[in-house]
Amino acid sequence: MRLFVQLSYDGSCFCGWQSQPNVPSVQDEMERALSIAFGEPVTVVGAGRTDTGVNARNFIAHFDISAWPPEESARLLRKINAILPPAIVAEAFYRVADNAHARFDAVSRTYRYYIHTVKDPFARHSCRLWYTPDVEAMNRAAEPLLGRHDFSSFEKTGGANKTDICTVTEARWEVLDPAHMVFTITADRFLRNMVRATVGTLLEVGRGRRAPEWVAGVLEARDRCLAGQSVIGEALFLEEIRYPYPLLTI
Repeated sequence: MRLFVQLSYDGSCFCGWQSQPNVPSVQDEMERALSIAFGEPVTVVGAGRTDTGVNARNFIAHFDISAWPPEESARLLRKINAILPPAIVAEAFYRVADNAHARFDAVSRTYRYYIHTVKDPFARHSCRLWYTPDVEAMNRAAEPLLGRHDFSSFEKTGGANKTDICTVTEARWEVLDPAHMVFTITADRFLRNMVRATVGTLLEVGRGRRAPEWVAGVLEARDRCLAGQSVIGEALFLEEIRYPYPLLTI
């Protein structure tokens, strides 16, 4: 039987979601905890491949098991969370079709990037800026990102994607309070480092170094060298993944 598992994690403890030799990953920890809890080897496939330091809320992964154990979900979740490190929490299980796929079935993903402009002892997962960016200008600059485009100008070099085309349905800055802001971007797919490069590019506008119209030219050029620098990963969260079918808890 195939299951989806919903989880959240603090990415600062890991070198990304995906398993890699000799470095800690969220995937490795999930496979270890699920294998112990279910009493059989478990391989987990995630909905995305977050980079080193990037965080996630409501992340989805799928795995197969031979049968559901004679335990209630709540009790099984407590067991798994006792095995998992403090930086990861398993939140729910969903029964899905045997051919459901956490990554390929997802129709959209939403990332949020948090920034703050004053000293804040609680903003561990936020990027400190030493200036106050122009949010209105950054929102004007983000408008050309909406729609279906080639985003290779915002992709880390060396990627092995079959296509650099993504469809962005949301890209906007919001002021949470005078010292805290968040950038939200939703798309059907994302390229490696795409969100961090996009934020860095928009901040060039927010700081007054570039005009809002500059971003459209960067997008059309398909040249990573023309875009802004990537911002730190610790302030980035993968916050929502949507599927074309309802997820029913087991």
